[in-house]
Amino acid sequence: MIDALPDWLLTELDTVPDYPAFAGVDELHAGLRRIAEKYPEAATLRRCGSSRQGDPLWCLTVDRRPGEAPGSVPEALAFGLPHPNEPIGGLTALHLAERLCADPGLRERLGHRWRIVDCADPDGLRLNEGWLRGPFTRSHYARNFYRPAGRDQVEWTFPINHEGAYFDKPIAETQALMRLIDEHRPALVASLHNSELGGAYYWLSRPEPALHPVLQGVPVHLGISLDRGEPEAPDLVVLDDAIYEATALAKVYERTMARGEPWLIRGGSTTWYADRWGALMLVSELPYWHDPRVGDTSPAGVSYRDALAANAAELIDVADLLSRTLAAVGDDLLAPQSPFWRAARFFTRFLSETGPARNERSLRQSADRPATVAEATSLALNVHEWRLRYGGILLRALRGEAAVGNVRAAARAALAEVEQRYAGWLAEDAKAAELEPIAIRRLVGAQYAATIAAAAHLAGTLAG
Repeated sequence: MIDALPDWLLTELDTVPDYPAFAGVDELHAGLRRIAEKYPEAATLRRCGSSRQGDPLWCLTVDRRPGEAPGSVPEALAFGLPHPNEPIGGLTALHLAERLCADPGLRERLGHRWRIVDCADPDGLRLNEGWLRGPFTRSHYARNFYRPAGRDQVEWTFPINHEGAYFDKPIAETQALMRLIDEHRPALVASLHNSELGGAYYWLSRPEPALHPVLQGVPVHLGISLDRGEPEAPDLVVLDDAIYEATALAKVYERTMARGEPWLIRGGSTTWYADRWGALMLVSELPYWHDPRVGDTSPAGVSYRDALAANAAELIDVADLLSRTLAAVGDDLLAPQSPFWRAARFFTRFLSETGPARNERSLRQSADRPATVAEATSLALNVHEWRLRYGGILLRALRGEAAVGNVRAAARAALAEVEQRYAGWLAEDAKAAELEPIAIRRLVGAQYAATIAAAAHLAGTLAG
């Protein structure tokens, strides 16, 4: 890791304002319109698509120089809210647009024409707006949380066609991003994700060693730990500390077949789609709540096997409650195709597969080793994270049934049981750790700095 970030990047970090809250759909759209009207010589705003429920998708184009011909400079695409429970990227998109328009020198340094989408999933973001303005407590967040089912996610419904892997039903929002990618063939794609707990980490579609230390240094400079805990999947390729490979489709498919496993992934990711144009894919993941233990690689005093097995047992328990509830109310729903029921079904299957898979991993010889503090912490917090998330979605689905008049015995009994279990989970979460919310300014700053650092790296101006 480097001792200091480039001076120009530190200066840019100082431009990030304080934010009292995250922005909803209407605020994000208004922000893009305001920037376009304020800087007509640098930016143009156009509608690039529609959500499935008719909300417009907007794209702001920022030229490196006014009147510069298309194709004369490389393109960059940045988009917020690829998952609608991840609103850091909406504010990052607005700040990126504002700074590019306001500072011709920054545009010259970064050397790209930019396409900036403030919100890729407005329908989903509207279902998260109950928590965006706070209070930023775990309870308030979890009770107002929404994440779509896999087939409703922008990020994972890109078309794929590789040997036995095939998918051809991208949703409307994904199609809008596909058009931008195919029309402009970006050299850089910044998908502005974020996580929930843990530390900061990144995905890159290829190793970029000169960029790695800057990506690592940005969150540390802002007081955010790098994440050294349990990764999102057990077989990820680690490019560097807290930097993972966003692996190409062909490699993922080859590895899956080599393990003798079936291909279960339906749609594709932005990484796989943009790879056709040779784009560098950058995904910056930042948490809402800080826990310094996620960066601690010292021994935790427990085995990795026991930590993984405990996580698996808890996830199996959550999956059991969700599965029993779905079975009990399945024939008695008044709004069975609501987004909440679609998500509840999807994440019930997800947890039903994940818990046993992790238990199986805990029995392997490779798990017989000491766990680090970061690993043990992330596995324990992951239980709280997922049962509050996905139990919360089920709870919203059941409350929705009550709101539209479902007073059938099965629905009433299910609501009572899930309410009781959920209250217990919230109490356990509160005891697990004193998690402090991270100032939104630092989260936006980390994501913004990573994005412009990647562009400067490609332009050869990162260190200058």
